[in-house]
Amino acid sequence: MFDTSNRLTNTSSMIVQEPFDRASHAALVQIQKVLQLEARKGFADTAATFGIARFVSDRTRTLLTNAGPTASQHIRDLDGLLADYVRLARHERERRVAEALAVVNGLLGNEQRQPVSATIARSNPKPESSQPTPSATLAPGSSEIVSPSSSVRTPAKPSMPRAPARAKVASLSDSVQLMPGVGPSRVKQLEQMGVRTVRDLLRLYPRRHIDYSNVQRINSLLFGHTTTIQGEVIAIDEQRTRTGKPLVDIVVHDGTGQVHAVFFNPHITRVLHIGALVSMSGRIEQVRGNLALSNPEWESLDRENLSTGRLTPVYPLVKGLYQKTLRTLMRLSLDAALPLVQDHLPEELRTQEHLLGLQESTDWMHFPDGPTPEDARRNLELAHRRLAFDEFFVFQLGLVQRKRQNQAQPGNAIAIDCTALRAFAEALPFGFTGAQTRATAEILRDMERPDPMTRLLQGDVGSGKTVVAATAALAAIRAGFQVGLMAPTEILAEQHYRGLSKLFAAAPEEFQPRIGYLSGKIGGVERTEVYAKTVGGELDLVIGTHALIQGGLEFQNLGLAIVDEQHRFGVAQRTALRSKGANADILVMTATPIPRTLALTLHGDLDVSTLDELPPGRQPIETHWILERQRAHAWRFIREQVDKGRQAFVVFPLVEESEMVDARAAVVEHERLSQEVFPDLRLGLLHGRMKPAEKDEVMVRFHDHEIDILVSTSVVEVGIDVPNATVMVIEGAERFGLSQLHQFRGRVGRGTEQSTCILISGDTSPEGRQRLQALVDSQDGFKLAQIDLDLRGPGDFLGTRQSGLPELDFATFADVRDLERAREAAERVLDEDPELESAKYALLKARLDAFWATAVTDAN
Repeated sequence: MFDTSNRLTNTSSMIVQEPFDRASHAALVQIQKVLQLEARKGFADTAATFGIARFVSDRTRTLLTNAGPTASQHIRDLDGLLADYVRLARHERERRVAEALAVVNGLLGNEQRQPVSATIARSNPKPESSQPTPSATLAPGSSEIVSPSSSVRTPAKPSMPRAPARAKVASLSDSVQLMPGVGPSRVKQLEQMGVRTVRDLLRLYPRRHIDYSNVQRINSLLFGHTTTIQGEVIAIDEQRTRTGKPLVDIVVHDGTGQVHAVFFNPHITRVLHIGALVSMSGRIEQVRGNLALSNPEWESLDRENLSTGRLTPVYPLVKGLYQKTLRTLMRLSLDAALPLVQDHLPEELRTQEHLLGLQESTDWMHFPDGPTPEDARRNLELAHRRLAFDEFFVFQLGLVQRKRQNQAQPGNAIAIDCTALRAFAEALPFGFTGAQTRATAEILRDMERPDPMTRLLQGDVGSGKTVVAATAALAAIRAGFQVGLMAPTEILAEQHYRGLSKLFAAAPEEFQPRIGYLSGKIGGVERTEVYAKTVGGELDLVIGTHALIQGGLEFQNLGLAIVDEQHRFGVAQRTALRSKGANADILVMTATPIPRTLALTLHGDLDVSTLDELPPGRQPIETHWILERQRAHAWRFIREQVDKGRQAFVVFPLVEESEMVDARAAVVEHERLSQEVFPDLRLGLLHGRMKPAEKDEVMVRFHDHEIDILVSTSVVEVGIDVPNATVMVIEGAERFGLSQLHQFRGRVGRGTEQSTCILISGDTSPEGRQRLQALVDSQDGFKLAQIDLDLRGPGDFLGTRQSGLPELDFATFADVRDLERAREAAERVLDEDPELESAKYALLKARLDAFWATAVTDAN
């Protein structure tokens, strides 16, 4: 084995200095920093992306290009020292790193070992007095500050701070109270953030990072730039503003110049002293001609920098807990517990997907590091990509596993009565579109198979989902099975009952099913009768609300469960309806167009049929957008339509996603419109604070034309059919996503009259105009959904998240390729080991179970 132990004794003092060019000097400094980082990280071979050996080997090739004969030998020794680093035991790694650092320090020479204070003094000696000259005294732009009467403080220099105690952690499940400095009050603060164990703390990832990696000389500072300076404190000046508030002006000198740092906390004078070597980061401001840092982040240069001179993490906080405190605690936790982090992704999978290890990713997600700022930024991206892939992969793993488990259960092979279905289709007053024909065929093909169907039928407003569902229902009924259709509200359930009764009434009498209706309002004798007829097989199709899965309703032979507006139901409710039969087929429907990629993610346990074609002859809805100052035009148009006997919606946005705030806004606007704009018309109000029965009552009154104008928040129901409503006005349109705006627009245009949607916006930014103009130009919900995904990400699809799905912190659904790769990887793994029973996947199975622990699964 390569051994340089004897030759390298006291290397740093033996190396004959030979000049290096700038590139070689930079390469040596990079190696030095990485080796120091490797020591701090416990010699786990995680300081460089592809390992210490490869990193050093790449740099030594650069060094050998221009090195002299003596230095070349030492460079080759350095490369050889670390060539087999990955195979070494920890104690041997520690020895090799120490020896390698000795070589690097020797090659860098005496200059690298000079203290910063000496360098500063040599390059630009500070004034004889440690106090700044009057011209250097801070002259703030605010007239509040009293400079002439300020006093200069030169506190005694404290002793060097001791290194923080290293925590002893035996398990990631250990209490966070084991960490140094975490007492009872800190425990309570951390508990407020959901942090109880060391594992919780490591997973408290930063919300973002501030880039303080740009370390500059003071004489090159520019106003308005965010930067880091490093130098010596040469003056501390305590002042007071005219309001009596304390202000501390600290002057820092780095040999090229000096800059002020202004703090508004007098505590700084107890921890900083003249002569201290510091690193400070912040935005350069100008105060009466002086460049100054206002309340900058700062650290002593004798410690590892966590808040300055780097990509600095910004964590969520609670009252009494500060960023610097949490950063220090996080660094201590990482140093103590990172070796305990086990990677749940097998090495083979990580290699296939070019992913970092979990230890590296966890470390760099908090404190991205590297020889250069560019390396640190790249490492942060790599860490984020690994953790995002983790979420996609484990998410898809659960969905694919659930789908396969469902398909493995025995189901009902439903024989399709083509004669009955053909007679039903021919009796309809319209023909099927190509999309309806395709979707119907996909559904019937699934129903014929002996394993249970679980399929999503998604289609734009007016695309004809109901008739496709009716065809599937008739197929099940003709084969001797019953069908249950569940809708989220009374009014939607009643609408389905009326609509399907009308559709089936057109079919030949021998093919007409017996239909029943059940909701929370139905009780007593009527409810008992529905129960009896259902369990006795006298009803073929039962339509209702949650009442279908509550109480004593039992089917004689449920073969198909249909769920409308499925995003309003959780997986458990869906499963409860399916369980009313023997693994009944399930068809879920949604009127919210979702791009294919997002549908794959949100509904990965379902097969998806898409209605992306509107029936011919459907009138497009005229859409216009106007600015807030043109609002009166919208009110005049509404009055004209109401005078013609029509009705209108006026929708207001959610405010801070709070139903209470939202409700108050709607109430105020309803009151204003009723009194000031439409005092002679009948206005209704719909908002999220109302009980379901109250909302249903308002919508029924609007449907029955007892209300002329419905003022609503975004809770206005998707799928409600009010043919007489011809105007939709949306206030604050810029606050909604395109898909949601398209859904609102779909509330009108249900009748034969021309309908209009008016968007009122205060946003005149280029992106805002682009989004609103897209709605004006297109009636295609799927196209708009894709634009929404590209412009704003997935938030508008997930704002009202389907219960049963875990939260994602890193993954963004706009990244199509990563999502598809995660899906493919999940399929490969489950092909190999469907239940993840092998030792190879033990950690992955534990991670899968933990990830889905808060979700509602079919087993619940």
